[in-house]
Amino acid sequence: MKIYSWVSGLVGLALLAGCNLENELDVVLPAYANELVVECYLEAGTVPRLTVLESGPYLPPTPDRPTITLPTATTPVLGVALPSGQSVAVPVDVTVRLTLPSGQIVPLRFAPGIDPATGKYFTHTGTAPLAMQAGQRFALDVQDTRGRRVTGTAGVPTFVPIDSVRYGFNGLSGADRQANFITRWTDPAATADYYRLLLNNRRDALNDAASDLALDDRLFNGQSYTALTTYRFDPGDTLTATLFHMEPAYYSFQQSIREAVRATGNPFAQPARIRNTVQGGLGVFAVLVADRRTQILR
Repeated sequence: MKIYSWVSGLVGLALLAGCNLENELDVVLPAYANELVVECYLEAGTVPRLTVLESGPYLPPTPDRPTITLPTATTPVLGVALPSGQSVAVPVDVTVRLTLPSGQIVPLRFAPGIDPATGKYFTHTGTAPLAMQAGQRFALDVQDTRGRRVTGTAGVPTFVPIDSVRYGFNGLSGADRQANFITRWTDPAATADYYRLLLNNRRDALNDAASDLALDDRLFNGQSYTALTTYRFDPGDTLTATLFHMEPAYYSFQQSIREAVRATGNPFAQPARIRNTVQGGLGVFAVLVADRRTQILR
């Protein structure tokens, strides 16, 4: 009887597999109100730059060919939609003001371009490099003519230097000879500290995704920490380690991005929402303080 029941179950599954269970459903998504999206990172000795975009639906319509929507008096937004499904909406009626620690207000003018240091696009820029000291705070105010406003503040973290970087080969030869990479720094005592460590391989001209590390000092407060990679780098590679010391809000933002990436496309993951560091809209405003060390794997 048990064997018969088991065989019958298999037959039932086979019959179901032969049926066409595909059924198209029209999912009605709720109405979505576009918001301002701000991305602004300040660094000492650099001209402040900022990107302001307008958010849109998660699943926008996909055009057959690239389309451009020009701004109008009622909708002052430059829109670019690509067949890949990507779309960019740049509001052209935005006013940006940066408040320095001294209280001086610095307007950032609308002048779209590409940051030569990072290769990223920006929409607004200042005119003079910034000076800053640890503990100082900056404020950001972004407004458009349609009543939307995004604000935020960001502090200057203390500088935490990298103590050393080194590497070691695995002892193999030929194409199997590879190296790991070790970054070491000392955490300040008696404070809660947050870090992001990036490794950049000049050969790839991109960050090594496996070495994008974010962590807090709960397990090594006031002690030295050693970040160790696997053996995956080739002789002759040039690696740059960049250690960011971050405020809690920026660390939380970075963690939420990781959670959102893991959840995207995963039907079993909980939905992840980006934890913005600004108010009134979406995005991030932060001061970047980092130390860098470069090593050639000889």
